[in-house]
Amino acid sequence: MLSIDLNCDMGESTDLWQYSIEKDFELLKWVSSINIACGYHAGDINTMKLLIEEAIKRNIAIGAHPSFPDKENFGRTNMQLSRERISEIVLEQIEILNNILKENDKKLHHVKPHGALYNMAAKDGNIASAICEAIKNFDKDIILYGLSGSELINAGKDSGLKTYSEVFADRTYKKDGTLTPRSEPNALIDDPDKACSQVLQMIKREIIISTSGKEINIKAETICIHGDGEHAEEFAKKINRMMKENDIRLNCL
Repeated sequence: MLSIDLNCDMGESTDLWQYSIEKDFELLKWVSSINIACGYHAGDINTMKLLIEEAIKRNIAIGAHPSFPDKENFGRTNMQLSRERISEIVLEQIEILNNILKENDKKLHHVKPHGALYNMAAKDGNIASAICEAIKNFDKDIILYGLSGSELINAGKDSGLKTYSEVFADRTYKKDGTLTPRSEPNALIDDPDKACSQVLQMIKREIIISTSGKEINIKAETICIHGDGEHAEEFAKKINRMMKENDIRLNCL
């Protein structure tokens, strides 16, 4: 039987974006791992504590979701920082979340960069390796989540980290295998049936059809749903059920 992880970005509370932690609690019913905002683009100590406590009750794997320091634009501003500074901010955020995990006698499972940091690392090997350096300096056994086929995954493997190749249920892809920027039309998928179809295609056929119609080979080890998305819970529920119907085990590998 095929196994796949279903992850969700959570704890993204900020005055600029509508948010309810109860929405995140509902999403926990359908996923196998979560990526918790560490305060640099969204969230705070309280949201981290609440989500960690609820995730532990459901035996869900917990990861850090570090970002550029950019609360004003939800971590979506490209920043030109030194390699040393990138490693520093990633390590700082990992430690913030891990300190709360330690209070609950739990360990960090993975790290998945957020927003502009994630997208820049997908293309820039120097940024990618800076992120990997921070993770290795903290704990070489922590798993790196990164865009399938990206420089971030390549850097993770080169540095000896375990990696999960990530694909997206609620985003479209360009012909080079990168995500369609949110500033462009049709970047987001709003139809849950279309999202399910895309996920099934990525898991079983290992391909994605880009917005240009090009078929791209893709490796899917973890599927992302954005917790701040308008249809997040509906997507998570439908994808979870679709996987069961197709004999795909939901599992944090």
